[in-house]
Amino acid sequence: MLPSPPLTALSKAAAAAAARRAATVAARSRRRLLVLPAVASLVPGPPPALCRRVRLMPQLEGPRAPPPPHGRGFAAAAAGGDGATLDAGDSELVVVSFYRFADFPDHAELRRPLKELCEELRVSGGIILAPEGINGSICGTPEAVEKVLNFIQSDDCLKGLRMIQSPVTPEDEAIHHGHTSQSPVGAGEDAPFRWDHVRVKLKKEIVALGDPGVMPTKTVGKYVKPKDWNALISDPDTVVIDVRNMYEIRIGKFKRAVDPCTNSFREFPSWVDDQFQLAESDSQLCSENNDNTIGRQSEDVNSSKPKELPRVAMYCTGGIRCEKASSFLLSKGFKEVYHLEGGILKYLEEIPKAESLWEGECFVFDKRVSVEHGLAQGTHKLCYGCKKPVSDEDMESPEWEYGVSCPYCFATKSEEEKERARARQRQFETWGVIGGPDKGRSPKRLEANHTAEEPKQLSSSV
Repeated sequence: MLPSPPLTALSKAAAAAAARRAATVAARSRRRLLVLPAVASLVPGPPPALCRRVRLMPQLEGPRAPPPPHGRGFAAAAAGGDGATLDAGDSELVVVSFYRFADFPDHAELRRPLKELCEELRVSGGIILAPEGINGSICGTPEAVEKVLNFIQSDDCLKGLRMIQSPVTPEDEAIHHGHTSQSPVGAGEDAPFRWDHVRVKLKKEIVALGDPGVMPTKTVGKYVKPKDWNALISDPDTVVIDVRNMYEIRIGKFKRAVDPCTNSFREFPSWVDDQFQLAESDSQLCSENNDNTIGRQSEDVNSSKPKELPRVAMYCTGGIRCEKASSFLLSKGFKEVYHLEGGILKYLEEIPKAESLWEGECFVFDKRVSVEHGLAQGTHKLCYGCKKPVSDEDMESPEWEYGVSCPYCFATKSEEEKERARARQRQFETWGVIGGPDKGRSPKRLEANHTAEEPKQLSSSV
Protein backbone atom coordinates (compact mmCIF):
# COMPACT_ATOMS: atom_id res chain seq x y z
CA MET A 1 0.00 0.00 0.00
CA LEU A 2 1.34 3.43 -0.93
CA PRO A 3 0.80 5.85 1.98
CA SER A 4 -0.79 9.25 1.40
CA PRO A 5 1.37 12.25 2.31
CA PRO A 6 0.59 14.00 5.61
CA LEU A 7 -1.82 16.91 5.40
CA THR A 8 0.69 19.27 7.05
CA ALA A 9 3.13 18.61 4.23
CA LEU A 10 0.41 19.25 1.67
CA SER A 11 -0.54 22.51 3.40
CA LYS A 12 3.07 23.70 3.34
CA ALA A 13 3.34 22.75 -0.35
CA ALA A 14 0.09 24.60 -1.10
CA ALA A 15 1.32 27.69 0.76
CA ALA A 16 4.59 27.61 -1.18
CA ALA A 17 2.70 27.23 -4.47
CA ALA A 18 0.45 30.16 -3.57
CA ALA A 19 3.50 32.29 -2.76
CA ARG A 20 5.09 31.43 -6.10
CA ARG A 21 1.88 32.30 -7.96
CA ALA A 22 1.60 35.63 -6.13
CA ALA A 23 5.20 36.47 -6.98
CA THR A 24 4.63 35.55 -10.63
CA VAL A 25 1.53 37.72 -10.89
CA ALA A 26 3.32 40.64 -9.16
CA ALA A 27 6.21 40.39 -11.60
CA ARG A 28 3.86 40.33 -14.56
CA SER A 29 1.93 43.36 -13.29
CA ARG A 30 5.13 45.38 -13.10
CA ARG A 31 5.95 44.52 -16.71
CA ARG A 32 2.48 45.31 -18.11
CA LEU A 33 0.63 48.57 -18.61
CA LEU A 34 -2.71 46.81 -18.14
CA VAL A 35 -3.36 44.93 -14.90
CA LEU A 36 -6.50 42.83 -14.60
CA PRO A 37 -8.11 41.79 -11.29
CA ALA A 38 -8.29 38.18 -10.14
CA VAL A 39 -10.41 35.75 -12.16
CA ALA A 40 -13.23 35.76 -9.61
CA SER A 41 -13.72 39.52 -9.98
CA LEU A 42 -13.59 39.82 -13.77
CA VAL A 43 -16.46 41.80 -15.33
CA PRO A 44 -17.37 42.36 -18.97
CA GLY A 45 -14.92 44.76 -20.59
CA PRO A 46 -12.92 45.16 -23.78
CA PRO A 47 -12.87 42.30 -26.30
CA PRO A 48 -10.54 39.40 -25.34
CA ALA A 49 -8.21 40.23 -28.23
CA LEU A 50 -7.42 43.58 -26.58
CA CYS A 51 -6.79 42.16 -23.11
CA ARG A 52 -3.99 40.14 -21.66
CA ARG A 53 -5.33 37.58 -19.19
CA VAL A 54 -3.77 37.04 -15.77
CA ARG A 55 -4.79 33.74 -14.22
CA LEU A 56 -4.86 33.28 -10.51
CA MET A 57 -5.52 29.82 -9.10
CA PRO A 58 -8.48 29.90 -6.67
CA GLN A 59 -7.44 29.19 -3.09
CA LEU A 60 -9.13 26.49 -1.09
CA GLU A 61 -11.00 27.63 2.02
CA GLY A 62 -10.26 25.86 5.28
CA PRO A 63 -8.20 22.70 5.81
CA ARG A 64 -8.22 20.08 3.07
CA ALA A 65 -10.19 16.96 3.79
CA PRO A 66 -8.32 13.64 3.63
CA PRO A 67 -8.81 11.57 0.47
CA PRO A 68 -11.96 9.45 0.38
CA PRO A 69 -11.61 5.75 1.18
CA HIS A 70 -11.31 3.21 -1.58
CA GLY A 71 -14.77 2.20 -2.78
CA ARG A 72 -16.79 1.10 -5.78
CA GLY A 73 -16.96 3.14 -8.94
CA PHE A 74 -20.06 4.49 -10.70
CA ALA A 75 -21.04 7.61 -12.61
CA ALA A 76 -24.14 8.52 -14.53
CA ALA A 77 -24.22 11.94 -16.18
CA ALA A 78 -22.30 14.27 -18.47
CA ALA A 79 -21.76 17.87 -17.49
CA GLY A 80 -22.65 20.73 -19.76
CA GLY A 81 -23.01 24.49 -19.93
CA ASP A 82 -20.58 27.13 -18.74
CA GLY A 83 -20.36 25.77 -15.21
CA ALA A 84 -19.62 22.12 -14.50
CA THR A 85 -22.16 20.24 -12.39
CA LEU A 86 -21.21 16.61 -11.88
CA ASP A 87 -23.38 13.68 -10.84
CA ALA A 88 -21.27 11.13 -8.99
CA GLY A 89 -24.06 8.68 -8.25
CA ASP A 90 -22.75 6.22 -5.65
CA SER A 91 -19.09 6.79 -6.55
CA GLU A 92 -16.36 8.46 -4.54
CA LEU A 93 -14.68 9.51 -7.79
CA VAL A 94 -15.59 10.73 -11.26
CA VAL A 95 -13.71 10.65 -14.57
CA VAL A 96 -14.47 13.51 -16.96
CA SER A 97 -13.14 13.84 -20.50
CA PHE A 98 -13.40 17.33 -21.99
CA TYR A 99 -12.22 19.49 -24.85
CA ARG A 100 -12.83 22.78 -26.59
CA PHE A 101 -11.44 24.28 -29.77
CA ALA A 102 -10.66 27.97 -29.26
CA ASP A 103 -8.26 30.72 -30.31
CA PHE A 104 -5.90 30.39 -27.37
CA PRO A 105 -2.54 32.09 -28.15
CA ASP A 106 -1.46 32.47 -24.50
CA HIS A 107 -2.23 28.86 -23.60
CA ALA A 108 1.18 28.35 -21.99
CA GLU A 109 0.29 30.73 -19.16
CA LEU A 110 -2.43 28.36 -17.97
CA ARG A 111 -0.13 25.37 -17.53
CA ARG A 112 1.42 26.11 -14.15
CA PRO A 113 -1.66 27.35 -12.23
CA LEU A 114 -3.75 24.52 -13.67
CA LYS A 115 -1.21 21.86 -12.71
CA GLU A 116 -0.84 23.30 -9.20
CA LEU A 117 -4.61 23.39 -8.73
CA CYS A 118 -4.94 19.74 -9.80
CA GLU A 119 -2.14 18.72 -7.44
CA GLU A 120 -3.65 20.68 -4.56
CA LEU A 121 -7.10 19.14 -5.13
CA ARG A 122 -5.65 15.66 -5.77
CA VAL A 123 -7.05 15.54 -9.29
CA SER A 124 -5.17 13.18 -11.61
CA GLY A 125 -5.07 12.61 -15.36
CA GLY A 126 -3.73 14.34 -18.45
CA ILE A 127 -4.44 17.72 -20.06
CA ILE A 128 -3.16 19.16 -23.35
CA LEU A 129 -2.97 22.92 -23.97
CA ALA A 130 -2.40 24.27 -27.47
CA PRO A 131 -3.03 27.44 -29.51
CA GLU A 132 -6.19 25.74 -30.81
CA GLY A 133 -7.70 24.95 -27.37
CA ILE A 134 -7.71 22.37 -24.58
CA ASN A 135 -8.20 18.60 -24.38
CA GLY A 136 -8.04 16.39 -21.30
CA SER A 137 -9.29 13.60 -19.07
CA ILE A 138 -9.17 13.96 -15.29
CA CYS A 139 -10.17 11.91 -12.25
CA GLY A 140 -10.96 12.95 -8.69
CA THR A 141 -13.76 13.60 -6.24
CA PRO A 142 -16.81 15.31 -7.82
CA GLU A 143 -16.15 18.51 -5.86
CA ALA A 144 -12.47 18.65 -6.85
CA VAL A 145 -13.08 17.90 -10.53
CA GLU A 146 -15.86 20.48 -10.64
CA LYS A 147 -13.51 23.14 -9.23
CA VAL A 148 -10.89 22.33 -11.86
CA LEU A 149 -13.42 22.50 -14.71
CA ASN A 150 -14.87 25.76 -13.44
CA PHE A 151 -11.37 27.23 -13.13
CA ILE A 152 -10.65 26.27 -16.74
CA GLN A 153 -13.92 27.84 -17.88
CA SER A 154 -13.22 31.05 -15.97
CA ASP A 155 -11.20 31.93 -19.06
CA ASP A 156 -13.61 33.36 -21.64
CA CYS A 157 -11.83 31.44 -24.41
CA LEU A 158 -12.58 28.08 -22.77
CA LYS A 159 -16.18 28.55 -21.67
CA GLY A 160 -18.55 25.84 -22.86
CA LEU A 161 -16.29 22.79 -22.57
CA ARG A 162 -17.66 19.67 -24.21
CA MET A 163 -17.63 17.07 -21.43
CA ILE A 164 -18.37 13.38 -20.96
CA GLN A 165 -18.52 11.80 -17.51
CA SER A 166 -17.59 8.12 -17.37
CA PRO A 167 -17.81 5.37 -14.75
CA VAL A 168 -14.86 4.72 -12.45
CA THR A 169 -13.70 1.15 -12.01
CA PRO A 170 -12.57 -0.15 -8.61
CA GLU A 171 -9.09 -0.51 -10.10
CA ASP A 172 -9.07 3.18 -11.08
CA GLU A 173 -10.11 4.14 -7.55
CA ALA A 174 -7.39 1.98 -6.01
CA ILE A 175 -4.73 3.48 -8.26
CA HIS A 176 -5.99 7.02 -7.68
CA HIS A 177 -5.81 6.67 -3.91
CA GLY A 178 -2.55 4.70 -3.92
CA HIS A 179 -4.26 1.75 -2.24
CA THR A 180 -2.58 -0.90 -4.36
CA SER A 181 0.96 -2.14 -4.73
CA GLN A 182 0.19 -2.67 -8.39
CA SER A 183 0.09 1.08 -9.11
CA PRO A 184 2.74 1.44 -11.88
CA VAL A 185 4.45 4.46 -10.32
CA GLY A 186 7.01 4.70 -13.10
CA ALA A 187 4.76 3.67 -15.96
CA GLY A 188 3.75 7.16 -17.14
CA GLU A 189 0.87 6.73 -19.57
CA ASP A 190 -0.16 3.48 -17.88
CA ALA A 191 -1.19 5.24 -14.66
CA PRO A 192 -3.37 8.19 -15.69
CA PHE A 193 -5.50 8.13 -12.54
CA ARG A 194 -2.94 8.22 -9.72
CA TRP A 195 -3.84 11.21 -7.51
CA ASP A 196 -0.29 12.61 -7.44
CA HIS A 197 0.20 12.12 -11.17
CA VAL A 198 -1.23 14.87 -13.37
CA ARG A 199 0.28 15.81 -16.72
CA VAL A 200 -0.39 19.24 -18.22
CA LYS A 201 1.40 19.36 -21.57
CA LEU A 202 1.94 22.12 -24.13
CA LYS A 203 1.55 21.02 -27.74
CA LYS A 204 0.98 22.47 -31.20
CA GLU A 205 -2.45 20.81 -31.52
CA ILE A 206 -4.89 19.32 -29.02
CA VAL A 207 -5.47 16.54 -31.53
CA ALA A 208 -2.76 16.12 -34.17
CA LEU A 209 -3.94 16.31 -37.79
CA GLY A 210 -0.81 17.99 -39.12
CA ASP A 211 -2.63 20.56 -41.28
CA PRO A 212 -2.32 24.12 -39.90
CA GLY A 213 -4.96 25.31 -42.36
CA VAL A 214 -7.70 23.36 -40.59
CA MET A 215 -9.36 25.62 -38.00
CA PRO A 216 -12.33 24.16 -36.11
CA THR A 217 -12.68 27.53 -34.40
CA LYS A 218 -13.87 28.97 -37.72
CA THR A 219 -16.06 26.26 -39.19
CA VAL A 220 -17.18 22.71 -38.33
CA GLY A 221 -19.82 20.30 -39.52
CA LYS A 222 -23.31 19.87 -38.10
CA TYR A 223 -23.60 18.16 -34.71
CA VAL A 224 -25.99 15.21 -34.57
CA LYS A 225 -27.55 14.13 -31.27
CA PRO A 226 -27.29 10.42 -30.41
CA LYS A 227 -31.09 10.07 -30.68
CA ASP A 228 -30.97 11.27 -34.32
CA TRP A 229 -27.83 9.35 -35.33
CA ASN A 230 -29.49 6.07 -36.35
CA ALA A 231 -31.72 7.71 -38.94
CA LEU A 232 -28.80 9.58 -40.50
CA ILE A 233 -26.43 6.62 -40.88
CA SER A 234 -29.24 4.31 -42.08
CA ASP A 235 -29.80 6.54 -45.12
CA PRO A 236 -28.13 4.80 -48.10
CA ASP A 237 -27.06 8.21 -49.47
CA THR A 238 -24.94 8.87 -46.38
CA VAL A 239 -21.31 7.76 -46.33
CA VAL A 240 -20.47 6.83 -42.71
CA ILE A 241 -16.78 7.25 -41.81
CA ASP A 242 -15.03 6.11 -38.66
CA VAL A 243 -12.16 8.57 -38.14
CA ARG A 244 -10.43 6.48 -35.46
CA ASN A 245 -7.40 4.25 -35.99
CA MET A 246 -7.41 0.65 -37.19
CA TYR A 247 -6.75 -0.91 -33.78
CA GLU A 248 -9.74 0.97 -32.33
CA ILE A 249 -12.09 0.05 -35.17
CA ARG A 250 -11.00 -3.59 -34.97
CA ILE A 251 -12.95 -4.17 -31.75
CA GLY A 252 -16.10 -2.21 -32.62
CA LYS A 253 -17.81 0.18 -35.07
CA PHE A 254 -21.20 1.35 -36.35
CA LYS A 255 -23.01 -0.62 -39.03
CA ARG A 256 -22.13 0.45 -42.59
CA ALA A 257 -19.11 2.44 -41.38
CA VAL A 258 -16.07 2.80 -43.65
CA ASP A 259 -12.68 2.06 -42.09
CA PRO A 260 -9.98 4.38 -43.54
CA CYS A 261 -7.31 1.95 -42.24
CA THR A 262 -5.20 4.69 -40.67
CA ASN A 263 -2.53 4.14 -38.03
CA SER A 264 -2.79 7.73 -36.81
CA PHE A 265 -5.10 10.71 -37.26
CA ARG A 266 -2.41 12.42 -39.33
CA GLU A 267 -3.06 9.90 -42.14
CA PHE A 268 -6.72 10.89 -42.46
CA PRO A 269 -6.20 13.84 -44.89
CA SER A 270 -4.25 11.64 -47.31
CA TRP A 271 -6.97 9.00 -47.18
CA VAL A 272 -9.62 11.61 -47.98
CA ASP A 273 -7.61 12.91 -50.94
CA ASP A 274 -7.16 9.40 -52.31
CA GLN A 275 -10.68 8.22 -51.61
CA PHE A 276 -12.75 11.15 -52.81
CA GLN A 277 -10.56 13.11 -55.22
CA LEU A 278 -8.07 10.83 -56.95
CA ALA A 279 -10.64 8.14 -57.82
CA GLU A 280 -8.35 5.28 -56.85
CA SER A 281 -9.57 1.75 -56.34
CA ASP A 282 -11.32 0.71 -53.18
CA SER A 283 -8.22 -1.19 -52.09
CA GLN A 284 -7.72 1.63 -49.59
CA LEU A 285 -10.43 0.03 -47.46
CA CYS A 286 -9.88 -2.96 -45.19
CA SER A 287 -12.01 -5.71 -46.70
CA GLU A 288 -12.24 -7.69 -43.48
CA ASN A 289 -13.79 -4.75 -41.63
CA ASN A 290 -16.27 -3.62 -44.30
CA ASP A 291 -19.38 -5.60 -45.27
CA ASN A 292 -21.08 -5.70 -48.68
CA THR A 293 -23.01 -2.51 -48.04
CA ILE A 294 -19.80 -0.64 -47.32
CA GLY A 295 -18.29 -2.15 -50.44
CA ARG A 296 -21.12 -0.66 -52.52
CA GLN A 297 -20.55 2.67 -50.75
CA SER A 298 -16.86 2.55 -51.66
CA GLU A 299 -17.55 1.76 -55.31
CA ASP A 300 -19.93 4.70 -55.49
CA VAL A 301 -17.42 7.02 -53.79
CA ASN A 302 -14.61 5.84 -56.10
CA SER A 303 -16.59 6.24 -59.29
CA SER A 304 -14.51 8.00 -61.93
CA LYS A 305 -17.54 9.99 -63.18
CA PRO A 306 -17.53 13.61 -61.99
CA LYS A 307 -20.26 14.22 -59.44
CA GLU A 308 -21.07 16.06 -56.29
CA LEU A 309 -19.28 15.03 -53.13
CA PRO A 310 -21.52 12.85 -50.96
CA ARG A 311 -23.15 13.55 -47.65
CA VAL A 312 -20.76 12.41 -44.92
CA ALA A 313 -21.43 11.38 -41.32
CA MET A 314 -18.38 10.90 -39.08
CA TYR A 315 -17.81 9.70 -35.55
CA CYS A 316 -15.01 9.02 -33.07
CA THR A 317 -14.61 8.12 -29.39
CA GLY A 318 -15.56 11.39 -27.71
CA GLY A 319 -16.19 13.80 -30.58
CA ILE A 320 -12.93 15.74 -30.81
CA ARG A 321 -11.36 13.99 -33.82
CA CYS A 322 -14.50 14.00 -35.95
CA GLU A 323 -15.08 17.68 -35.12
CA LYS A 324 -11.65 18.54 -36.50
CA ALA A 325 -12.13 16.13 -39.41
CA SER A 326 -15.41 17.88 -40.28
CA SER A 327 -13.57 21.19 -40.54
CA PHE A 328 -11.04 19.53 -42.86
CA LEU A 329 -13.76 18.11 -45.16
CA LEU A 330 -15.51 21.47 -45.37
CA SER A 331 -12.21 23.03 -46.43
CA LYS A 332 -12.05 20.40 -49.21
CA GLY A 333 -15.42 21.39 -50.67
CA PHE A 334 -17.81 18.98 -48.97
CA LYS A 335 -21.21 20.59 -48.43
CA GLU A 336 -23.02 18.15 -46.11
CA VAL A 337 -20.80 17.11 -43.21
CA TYR A 338 -22.25 15.71 -39.99
CA HIS A 339 -20.59 14.36 -36.85
CA LEU A 340 -21.86 12.56 -33.76
CA GLU A 341 -22.07 14.94 -30.81
CA GLY A 342 -20.34 13.47 -27.76
CA GLY A 343 -18.95 10.63 -29.87
CA ILE A 344 -19.43 6.92 -29.35
CA LEU A 345 -19.31 7.27 -25.57
CA LYS A 346 -22.34 9.56 -25.47
CA TYR A 347 -24.20 7.27 -27.88
CA LEU A 348 -23.50 4.17 -25.78
CA GLU A 349 -24.59 6.05 -22.67
CA GLU A 350 -27.92 7.26 -24.06
CA ILE A 351 -29.08 4.70 -26.64
CA PRO A 352 -30.48 1.35 -25.35
CA LYS A 353 -28.75 -1.73 -26.69
CA ALA A 354 -31.98 -2.97 -28.29
CA GLU A 355 -32.13 0.19 -30.47
CA SER A 356 -28.40 0.52 -31.08
CA LEU A 357 -26.57 0.26 -34.41
CA TRP A 358 -23.23 -0.10 -32.62
CA GLU A 359 -21.42 -3.44 -33.02
CA GLY A 360 -18.71 -4.62 -30.61
CA GLU A 361 -16.92 -2.58 -27.94
CA CYS A 362 -15.44 0.92 -27.85
CA PHE A 363 -11.74 1.34 -27.13
CA VAL A 364 -10.95 4.00 -24.50
CA PHE A 365 -7.59 5.50 -23.55
CA ASP A 366 -7.52 4.56 -19.88
CA LYS A 367 -7.38 1.50 -17.61
CA ARG A 368 -10.82 0.32 -18.73
CA VAL A 369 -9.44 -0.43 -22.22
CA SER A 370 -12.96 -0.89 -23.66
CA VAL A 371 -16.59 -0.17 -22.79
CA GLU A 372 -19.94 -1.53 -23.89
CA HIS A 373 -23.49 -0.18 -23.91
CA GLY A 374 -24.27 1.83 -20.80
CA LEU A 375 -20.50 2.46 -20.56
CA ALA A 376 -20.13 -0.86 -18.78
CA GLN A 377 -16.64 -2.36 -18.53
CA GLY A 378 -15.67 -4.21 -21.71
CA THR A 379 -13.89 -7.54 -22.10
CA HIS A 380 -10.69 -6.43 -23.83
CA LYS A 381 -7.28 -6.14 -22.18
CA LEU A 382 -4.26 -4.08 -23.19
CA CYS A 383 -1.03 -5.33 -24.70
CA TYR A 384 1.66 -3.35 -22.90
CA GLY A 385 4.02 -4.05 -25.77
CA CYS A 386 2.06 -1.97 -28.29
CA LYS A 387 -0.74 -0.38 -26.17
CA LYS A 388 -3.43 -1.95 -28.36
CA PRO A 389 -6.52 -3.92 -27.27
CA VAL A 390 -6.50 -7.72 -27.23
CA SER A 391 -9.37 -10.16 -26.82
CA ASP A 392 -9.48 -13.44 -24.91
CA GLU A 393 -8.92 -15.23 -28.24
CA ASP A 394 -5.84 -13.09 -28.95
CA MET A 395 -4.37 -14.10 -25.59
CA GLU A 396 -4.62 -17.76 -26.62
CA SER A 397 -2.16 -17.11 -29.45
CA PRO A 398 1.46 -18.36 -29.10
CA GLU A 399 2.51 -14.80 -30.00
CA TRP A 400 0.92 -13.44 -26.82
CA GLU A 401 3.28 -12.81 -23.91
CA TYR A 402 1.99 -10.70 -21.04
CA GLY A 403 3.71 -7.32 -20.89
CA VAL A 404 5.78 -8.11 -24.00
CA SER A 405 3.86 -8.82 -27.22
CA CYS A 406 0.58 -9.81 -28.85
CA PRO A 407 -0.46 -11.13 -32.29
CA TYR A 408 -0.61 -7.54 -33.59
CA CYS A 409 2.92 -6.47 -32.62
CA PHE A 410 4.90 -9.73 -32.32
CA ALA A 411 6.30 -9.58 -35.88
CA THR A 412 7.21 -5.88 -35.63
CA LYS A 413 9.35 -6.18 -32.48
CA SER A 414 12.98 -7.27 -32.45
CA GLU A 415 14.26 -9.77 -29.91
CA GLU A 416 16.13 -6.93 -28.21
CA GLU A 417 12.89 -4.97 -27.79
CA LYS A 418 11.11 -8.03 -26.42
CA GLU A 419 13.91 -8.67 -23.92
CA ARG A 420 13.71 -5.08 -22.69
CA ALA A 421 9.97 -5.50 -22.25
CA ARG A 422 10.54 -8.72 -20.27
CA ALA A 423 13.00 -6.86 -18.03
CA ARG A 424 10.43 -4.13 -17.37
CA GLN A 425 7.80 -6.73 -16.58
CA ARG A 426 10.14 -8.50 -14.13
CA GLN A 427 10.82 -5.20 -12.39
CA PHE A 428 7.11 -4.51 -12.07
CA GLU A 429 6.32 -8.00 -10.76
CA THR A 430 9.19 -7.80 -8.23
CA TRP A 431 8.86 -4.22 -6.99
CA GLY A 432 5.43 -3.02 -8.11
CA VAL A 433 7.28 -0.18 -9.85
CA ILE A 434 8.70 0.08 -13.36
CA GLY A 435 12.44 0.49 -12.79
CA GLY A 436 12.36 -0.77 -9.20
CA PRO A 437 14.96 0.53 -6.74
CA ASP A 438 17.50 0.39 -9.58
CA LYS A 439 15.46 3.01 -11.53
CA GLY A 440 15.97 1.22 -14.79
CA ARG A 441 19.67 0.52 -14.37
CA SER A 442 21.09 -2.96 -14.78
CA PRO A 443 21.13 -4.81 -11.43
CA LYS A 444 24.27 -6.70 -12.53
CA ARG A 445 26.05 -3.45 -13.32
CA LEU A 446 25.00 -1.96 -9.99
CA GLU A 447 26.27 -5.06 -8.18
CA ALA A 448 29.62 -4.79 -9.98
CA ASN A 449 29.87 -1.11 -9.05
CA HIS A 450 29.15 -1.87 -5.39
CA THR A 451 31.78 -4.61 -5.41
CA ALA A 452 34.36 -2.23 -6.88
CA GLU A 453 33.52 0.51 -4.36
CA GLU A 454 33.87 -1.70 -1.25
CA PRO A 455 37.74 -1.84 -1.32
CA LYS A 456 37.87 1.93 -1.82
CA GLN A 457 35.62 2.53 1.19
CA LEU A 458 37.69 0.10 3.29
CA SER A 459 41.00 1.75 2.37
CA SER A 460 39.66 5.24 3.07
CA SER A 461 38.40 4.14 6.49
CA VAL A 462 41.81 2.69 7.30
